[in-house]
Amino acid sequence: MIELGSRQTLIIAILVLFLGKWLNKKIPFLRDYNIPEPVTGGVLASLVFGAFYFLADKEFVFTLADRDTLFLIFFTTIGLSAQVKTLIEGGKTLGILLVLAIAYLFIQNLVGIGVSEITGVNPVIGLIGGSVSLSGGFGTTIAWSEVFKNDFGIPNAIEIGIACATFGLLLGGLVGGPIARFLINRYKLKSESAEELAVGVKHEKVSLNVDYFSVLNTILVIAITMGVGINLNILILGLGIKLPTFVSCLIAGLVLTNTVPYFFKKITWPTNTPSLALISDLSLGLFLAMSLMSLRLWNLIDLAGPIIILLLFQVIVLVPFVIFVVFRLLGKDYDAAVISAGYAGLGLGATPTAFANMTAVTKKFGASPKAFIVIPLVGPFVGGISNAFIIKFLLDLIQ
Repeated sequence: MIELGSRQTLIIAILVLFLGKWLNKKIPFLRDYNIPEPVTGGVLASLVFGAFYFLADKEFVFTLADRDTLFLIFFTTIGLSAQVKTLIEGGKTLGILLVLAIAYLFIQNLVGIGVSEITGVNPVIGLIGGSVSLSGGFGTTIAWSEVFKNDFGIPNAIEIGIACATFGLLLGGLVGGPIARFLINRYKLKSESAEELAVGVKHEKVSLNVDYFSVLNTILVIAITMGVGINLNILILGLGIKLPTFVSCLIAGLVLTNTVPYFFKKITWPTNTPSLALISDLSLGLFLAMSLMSLRLWNLIDLAGPIIILLLFQVIVLVPFVIFVVFRLLGKDYDAAVISAGYAGLGLGATPTAFANMTAVTKKFGASPKAFIVIPLVGPFVGGISNAFIIKFLLDLIQ
């Protein structure tokens, strides 16, 4: 076992992100189909570390504390980029997507249960390979694993769930970009937003108007906002409401960015600045690079066959649902195409995957502020609150 500290983990993550950017630049297919750069580098890195494990019997163990901080930084920047007018414009879209996403949780679980029945395995395993691991991610998988183990006699429930969540994370990062590309080209869509990108910069833009003061000011605002978000989360928890910390950081950013500049007009605020977009892009990229390069693929070998069959059906069902239902009901415009890419990542992987997909699309085709405020509000509600009730309901039916 080779244990790597925080500094070494960060160095490797940066190299992995450089690798992803280089490969996307050199291989036109990856950029043309909007495959996120951290997904490109992270998947390759995980394969390399997996090969090293099998050939040399050595496991790399990464220190991932910084990854969690990067996660909070990213969602803080999203909150700081969100303006009330965008939220109001996205109100109808948000409501429609919430209804569709909740409905799809049932579809996702029915697909999992149906495939498990066909393959002759416990239908609860199909549920694990449904919204538990895909829409719910690693957190929901871990939270429910003891229930599956103790109440339904599935001793390897956590391994199955983590395997599904892992492959789902990869698939979510691979299908979202191509879906958006198809929709944008098919309907000849263009961005109508005059705003700069909320995350990153467009590919053809070779220079940024970034200076020492703007970067320092942006870091200061992010740090203060994160502190407000973390303390807000503690306050909310004291009221008996459990909310992911990244959501409270996003809310803090949203509130501050729509109040402080109006009450204190002389304060330089980072919303819509290249500095904020750059920090947002870096934090997301490094977070995903760390997450993907640290995957222990060797733990998934024994479960790979059944899981691949299950996930194949999930992809086959999700893709047409996104193209023919989500995209159409959201208005068949450019924002709907970007949100579709994000929802594909959300439905198969996790919220960061959704953002990576949307970032890859907007870097090529242009900004979509509405997408970057709708998806983070839908994700926690669907993947957490609604998902928990639906899982419990279906378990009661199975039992």
